[in-house]
Parts: sequence; structure tokens; C-alpha cells
Amino acid sequence: MVLLAAAVCTKAGKAIVSRQFVEMTRTRIEGLLAAFPKLMNTGKQHTFVETESVRYVYQPMEKLYMVLITTKNSNILEDLETLRLFSRVIPEYCRALEETEISDHCFDLIFAFDEIVALGYRENVNLAQIRTFTEMDSHEEKVFRAVRETQEREAKAEMRRKAKELQQARRDAERHGKKPPGFGGFGSGSSSISSSAATIITETIMEPEKTKTAPIPSRSSGSSKALKLGAKGKEVDHFVDKLKSEGETIVTPSSGKRPSEVAKVLSPPVNMESVHLKIEEKISLTCSRDGGLQNMEVHGLIMLRVTDDKYGRIRVHIDNEDKKGVQLQTHPNVDKKLFTSDSVIGLKNSEKSFPLNSDVGVLKWRLQTTDESFIPLTINCWPSESGNGCDVNIEYELQEDRLELNDVVITIPLPAGVGSPVIGDIDGDYHHDSRKNTLEWTLPVIDSKNKTGSLEFSIAGHPNDFFPVTVSFVSKKNYCSLQVTKVTQVNGDGPVRFSTETAFLVDKYEIL
Repeated sequence: MVLLAAAVCTKAGKAIVSRQFVEMTRTRIEGLLAAFPKLMNTGKQHTFVETESVRYVYQPMEKLYMVLITTKNSNILEDLETLRLFSRVIPEYCRALEETEISDHCFDLIFAFDEIVALGYRENVNLAQIRTFTEMDSHEEKVFRAVRETQEREAKAEMRRKAKELQQARRDAERHGKKPPGFGGFGSGSSSISSSAATIITETIMEPEKTKTAPIPSRSSGSSKALKLGAKGKEVDHFVDKLKSEGETIVTPSSGKRPSEVAKVLSPPVNMESVHLKIEEKISLTCSRDGGLQNMEVHGLIMLRVTDDKYGRIRVHIDNEDKKGVQLQTHPNVDKKLFTSDSVIGLKNSEKSFPLNSDVGVLKWRLQTTDESFIPLTINCWPSESGNGCDVNIEYELQEDRLELNDVVITIPLPAGVGSPVIGDIDGDYHHDSRKNTLEWTLPVIDSKNKTGSLEFSIAGHPNDFFPVTVSFVSKKNYCSLQVTKVTQVNGDGPVRFSTETAFLVDKYEIL
């Protein structure tokens, strides 16, 4: 077999993408493709047509043709097998078989064509190998990038540590009325210059941190060491803030969510008060395709952040209306008896204060069950075999009417190399990812007014090809009925203004 060229052209013979595997001028290939539609006999159905010098082996693809131009003495059976592989490659890179879509992905197609044929002869490859070769995934490159990122983080951490040491030395010198130390110089003149340079550099580096921290209280350093909860988390937050101030792009991992989705729910409110409470829940759920619940876990946490020292000695009142059997656990420094009797969160030592400018976890809870009635959102997927493949019906139903789920994405895996699914009835929108071989069913909101919906599509495959189905969503309402009702002062029980934010996220949600 000698394959001269592979091309995708219109029914009028206009070349969209063409890859020549032997020496051939542009005028020659354009002339061959322009003559191709005139040679076809419209009265009969064939897969090839011949001239005196070449043979055209072709396959219609909607409004286009996939054409192989070979020599006349090539093996027609091998030509047809190669043509089928070329036709399966195109849907892997193009969502629709249209001229604009082919043009947009022309280089991806050319790279894939080169993996199939080399110097006019067919390579022994399949579709999965072509995908692997074109992606060019390198383990060594990943290791190199990981090492480089680690080195950069260590260098930046060392830079911050040195800057803090210089800043502290300058403050100590000013406090004792001494001359601020410099970087080390040769004489008094260079020492003073170095000192001023140190002041400028440290102030520049530490400026973002100054704008984020609250005023330093006038009490001694010894009393400020009481109840250092969340100190490590505070250092991590400053580290992230530093990187952002230096122009680094920071993406926080959040169980597979898009950054835009997480920002909608996790971003703090604009009117954040001096006392701010964050309620966060994560669900991990595994169901069988027949409807049985294998395991479901919900982990929740209330974090307190105080930014004004006059509100350090406070108590948080919790309204617990849970009837699902949630297991509650308070922080070791929280008065457990007070919480058990009155559902109030306060420190054991009422004379101590909560730490400032730190997210302190004060209450956490856990729910584990196999009761199907606790499933917040049920997914029912019914693939049934037909003559041309499978007809898939999938539907959802919201079980918890008080919940409002946003940015819901239901992901269904698809068989590889069979093209795009044919969508029937659908509530919401969809996106076919030909690279990952998945169909994403997207719904902006699911609530009590929109608690059910369905999707129907057809595609070649078997019923087992469409599992596991995964679900992701975000919500501003938590699953367990735990809410903060009010915040009061320890002395006098006076009310304190506070703000709250609630996030209900998905850690894992699978239908196997």
C-alpha cells in the first residue's frame, strides 16, 4: 500500500485539510481533489473511484468527505481499513463535522494523520495509541516542574523569613533608640546607606501584610499567647497572600470544582463584620446503579474569625434542629458542658479571648449512613441497548426540598471513538468533551421549584460504558440543620453584630 495523501474536503472538492505523505505540489493536490466530485457516479454507491493514475478511497461525513488518494496497485482492503481509522480520528478532535470546526483543529488532525501513516505506509497503531502519542504526556517533565515549583516556594519562604528578620531588627533598634542595623558595610557611610536600603526593601515586602492585619493591641506579648488556635492556618493564608501580591496565580483545590464555581460560594461577603462565622460541609456519597446507597458521609465545620480585640470574649449561640443523628464535637478549649446544655459555644476559661485574625474551628460534626432517604439528590441512569447502540435515559430528583444546589454538573462517561451523542429531550444544557469522552449535563439551579429533570441521548456502546456517573455542585445552604442564631458578649450578654457564610460542597458523588 502506498498512500499519497489524506484529505478532508467539501462535496464541491474544496480542500479543508490535506496531508501529503509523498512529494506533491499544492497545485497537484488541489487539482486531484477538485476532480474527485466529478468522477463519482451519483447513481451507484461505492467507496472508491479510479482514474488512470490514482485511486480515490472515500467516506461521506455529513456535508464533507474523508478522502484517501492512493496508487492503483495498492491493496483496497488495507485502504478501507485505513480509511475507517482516519474517519474515527476526526470526531476525537472536532465536536461537529463542519468546515469551520475542521479548520479550527487542522493542526491536531495533521499530527494525528502523521501517527497513522509514515512515508506512505500504514503504521500499526490504534485510536488509543494515537491519542497517547499526540498528547505527549511526559512523566519526567512533571517531575521537573514539581521540583522547580518546590525550589521556588522554598526561595520565596526564605525571602519572607529574611524580610521579617530585618523588619524585626529595625523595630527593636527604633524601640531602644539605637541606629538601625544595615546589611553590613565598610564604614559609617555605607552602613547608613545599607540601613536605609534595608528599610525600603523590608517595607516594600511587608506592605501587603500590613494592609491585611488588624492594629496591634497594647497588652504585653506574654498574654497574647493564650489559645493559639489556627496559627498554622494563619501562616498558610499569609503565604498565599504573599504569592498573590507577587503576581502568582493561586488556585485552591476544592474537590474538582471549577475556580469560578468555588468563588461564587466560598468568597467572603462584602460586608464581613468583626465577628465572622463560616459554616462548611462536604459530602462523600457512593450509590449503586440499582438505587442502593453504599455509603454516605457528611463532614461539617464551623470556623470563627475575630478581627477586633474588643470582641475576643464572646459566645456563639447555635440552633440545632438536626433529626438525622449528627455526631457533634467541640474544640478541646470550648466549654463542652455549656454547649451540651444550652447549645452555646464559649471558652472554658471565660477570661481568655479567641485569637485575632485567625480562622478557628470551634465545632465540627459528622454524619454517616446507608439510609437511602438521606440522599440529597438521586440520579437514575437507564441505558438500554438498541439496534444502533444504546438509548440512555438519565433523570435527577431533589430529595431535600430546603436545599438549593447551584452549578450542578452531572458527568456521564462515553465509549471512545464512536463520535458525538445524539441528544433528545433535555432539561438544562450539555457539553460533549471528545478528549475525555464524557458528556456533561449542566444545570444552573436545582431547588424545590426545579426538583426533577431528565436527559435522553443515543450513542453506540454497551450499558456498562456509561458508569460511573459523577455529580458536582455547590450550595449556600448546608445539609445538616445547624445555624448560628446570635453572638453575645461574655460580660453582660450584650448582642454582637456578626456575619456568616455557608458552603455545602461535594468531595465525591458517584453512581457506580
